[in-house]
Amino acid sequence: MITIILNDAPYGSERSYNGFRLAFSLAKTGENVQIYLMADAVLCCLPGQNTPAGYYNIERMIKGLLKRGAKIHA
Repeated sequence: MITIILNDAPYGSERSYNGFRLAFSLAKTGENVQIYLMADAVLCCLPGQNTPAGYYNIERMIKGLLKRGAKIHA
């Protein structure tokens, strides 16, 4: 089991984005992944995120992780 703790908001820096990228890469290899969202990172779970074309979308990343069996806690 791999645990990742995120504290930063979904946009404004790439820290949460990189944490989700790491989690997705691990989940693709079959690792059990759990993510804890704390402080501003809880905003990553807001539905209906509208981002410009070509820009990463944390909501889509979370949905992909959940499909791969990752556990996400806020």
